[in-house]
Parts: sequence; C-alpha cells; structure tokens
Amino acid sequence: MTVGTIAVDAGIIRRPMLAEVVANRPLTPHLRRITLTGAEIDRFGYDGPDHLVRIFLAPAPGAELHLPDSAQWWPALKAMPEELRPVVRNYTVRRLDVARREMDIDFVLHGDGGPASAWALTAAPGDRIGVFSDGASYAPPADTDWQLLVGDETALPAITAVLEALPAHTRAIALIEVGSAEDEIEVRTPAGATLTWLHRGDTPAGGSDVVIRALRELALPAGTPYAFVAGESAMVTTVRRHLCTERGIAKERVYFGGYWKLTAH
Repeated sequence: MTVGTIAVDAGIIRRPMLAEVVANRPLTPHLRRITLTGAEIDRFGYDGPDHLVRIFLAPAPGAELHLPDSAQWWPALKAMPEELRPVVRNYTVRRLDVARREMDIDFVLHGDGGPASAWALTAAPGDRIGVFSDGASYAPPADTDWQLLVGDETALPAITAVLEALPAHTRAIALIEVGSAEDEIEVRTPAGATLTWLHRGDTPAGGSDVVIRALRELALPAGTPYAFVAGESAMVTTVRRHLCTERGIAKERVYFGGYWKLTAH
C-alpha cells in the first residue's frame, strides 16, 4: 500500500528500532527537521499524517543508547537499569520514505531544558536514536464535507502533512499558532484549503488566547465537519468546548490531542 511517497509494509516491526541522523537542518529559528535512516525504517509502518513516533534517546549526553528489544517495550524499558534506561518522548512523523529508508521528524526548540530539544540542537550525522511506530488518530469519516485543523507549532507536522495529503477539492480551514512570522514555514496547500498563521507575539507558548479568539470570529462552512485539534492541553480543551458547546459540532467529529501541558515554574 502506498500513500503519496509513503508505503506501508505488511511486515511492520512492533518494537523500538535503531536509527541514525542523516541531516539536521533549521526550518525556522525554533524548528529543526532531522532526517533519520536505519536498516529497518522500511518496516516502521504508517497509518496517517499524524502518525505518532516514540523516540528513544540515550540517558545522558555521550552515553550509549540501549533499546528495549520487545513489542512490550514499556515493561522492558522499566526493567532496564536506570543508568541504561533511555529517555522516551512523543513526536510526529513528518515524512517517511520507505524506498530510501528515511524518516523526517520536526523538533520544536525550547533551549536545552528538555532532553529532546537539547538533543535536536546538537544532533549530527551518525548520532543514534530509537524510534517506535505507535499509530495515528486523524480519521475524518466518509461523510465529512469540510475539515477544521487547529494547533500550535507542536501540531505543525501533523497539520501540514494533512494539508499536503488532501485532494485538491477538499474544503479545509487550518489555523496554526506560532510565535511570529519568522516561525512560519512553506506549506503546499491544496486549492480547497486555507491556512492562517496566528501570531502570539511575546506571550509564552501555551499562554495565548489567539487561537480561540480567531475561532470565535470565524464563519464556519455549511455541511458536516471533522475537526482535528492538537497542541497545548488547555488550548485544545478550550477549542473542543467551543466547537462542541458553542458551535454545536458533535463530539465524535472532533479529535483532540493534548500534545503537551503548560506548567507553572
């Protein structure tokens, strides 16, 4: 089976697999695209444009990477000695090219305070990482007339992958929150879709109401919708409540994913 340039192998591997960095390039001042390769990448599997990839990083800079060698990776991970246990984080597959055995993952940078951001800042060709295929959630029902895609920069890989995969006639409205114009990227948007960038300015990520304000001013099309909402947990909850309570969209037609949560410092 092939989706665009992405093929799905029936023999997908159900355990963490080893990959290494091919390239690390900046897309914006706060976003890096890291290309990975590996002998088993062609058996990673792919279910949709918001496909979850769990990444496994060495427990400390310069340490050796050990991966749990089991489909039951979580118990295997917890059984590993703490000094060997890798750090696990969740990301989205931005591109999977089975023929070339390559995968792109986009990393939002927020300094070196978090292990994934710190790794992405310095990742160089040959550096090792573990990846595990863990499915996708984007699934518009067959009777969908139009789609609403809402998120912040952590949902940027999923939303842009959705837009690029949509047939030209599909009606879609995308709202993506970023810091400023310098955080926008080029996106291949089909003729039936519109993409609006929302700038939160100096307000910290997770603390802005720019998304819900834009939604309240938005005239929604007629017909049966499907909404995909992802990003900071409180923003996602607010948007879902607005869509279901104020706009009357059925809950089962709104996917919402809290990719991260703003915490007080």
